[in-house]
Amino acid sequence: MGMKIVGRERRKLRIRKKVEGTPERPRLSVFRSSKHIYAQVIDDVSGKTLAHASTLSKDLKGSLDEDNKVEAAKKVGALIAKICKEKQIGKVVFDRNGYLYHGRVSALAQAAREAGLDF
Repeated sequence: MGMKIVGRERRKLRIRKKVEGTPERPRLSVFRSSKHIYAQVIDDVSGKTLAHASTLSKDLKGSLDEDNKVEAAKKVGALIAKICKEKQIGKVVFDRNGYLYHGRVSALAQAAREAGLDF
């Protein structure tokens, strides 16, 4: 495992000490790969994923620009917020998962906020 991944894992654990998803306020967790970005809303008390969206979601297939990953992240943010609204989830706690709050991660978060998720 590379030092980059080890560093992210350390940051992730440090963040997760403070951030926990409850049924009233689940955790919005972000995962970023080189090509895709994924978001899931998790209730840590029951250990269940309540909602999920990614650049691979059926709703976004074909509507994404291969080159612009930040734009894709914004669409995923808006989609996860829409799915949460449908499931009556209004408030979440944001888990950046060890990634810096920058670029695709912040784009996803801003878009989710603009689409009505409260965090």
